[in-house]
Amino acid sequence: MTLIENLFQDIPIHPLLVDVIGISIILILAFVSMRIINYFLEKTGKHLDLELTVIQVLEEIFKYTIIFIAFVLVLHELGIDVSAFVLSLGIVGIAVGFAARDTLSNFISGMFILGHKSFKVGDIIEVSNHVGTVTQMGFRMTTLTTQDNKIINIPNSLFSTDIYLNYTAEEKRRVELAVTIPLDIDLDKAIESMEEKISSLNWALKLPEPKIIIQEITELGVKATVNVWIDDPWSVIKYRTELARELKQYLVQ
Repeated sequence: MTLIENLFQDIPIHPLLVDVIGISIILILAFVSMRIINYFLEKTGKHLDLELTVIQVLEEIFKYTIIFIAFVLVLHELGIDVSAFVLSLGIVGIAVGFAARDTLSNFISGMFILGHKSFKVGDIIEVSNHVGTVTQMGFRMTTLTTQDNKIINIPNSLFSTDIYLNYTAEEKRRVELAVTIPLDIDLDKAIESMEEKISSLNWALKLPEPKIIIQEITELGVKATVNVWIDDPWSVIKYRTELARELKQYLVQ
């Protein structure tokens, strides 16, 4: 006899209704428990200055633990032998392991990412030609938000097999701008004028020094790359656009 049945044993009520009440109480307690735990994790995380990535992973651990406990309690409430169920998990686990090997691979990769701290929530990364800001990290997948507000879910196992880039791992980033200097413009004067202009930009770092590198000479003009360093890795596109506007006057006759 379950705990709920003991509570209602002296009340004339249909056994099926007792089961429904018991299962409802279990589900409500599970939901409330998850909300309370998430609340305390967020509060504790802010107090201890924990990274959002760690908090999200801990939330998932507690969530799936509570779901499993609630599932076992529901089975018990329905009169199913839980001990036999737990023992059968060993056999079923082998079959599930083969069927869900991709999920297990994602889980293990997620743990490696968290332990290695390759990136965290808020970083801008690129993997498999997808670029976006990491908005959520879980056991199975990592969620990116692109510049045009698209949501991309990347399986964690992909980070074990593909090369990925973290654009915000370092404080300094290089802004690269490809330019073409017309052949009828004095090359030395054009480069000197662009260097003076770059040195006047308050967002351009002095060290590492900005560089203008000649790549090749074509029928259209002299192709070069302008490299400028900044201390705001989040604003590469913004400063590349501004750099193009500032240097445009030196690239026309």
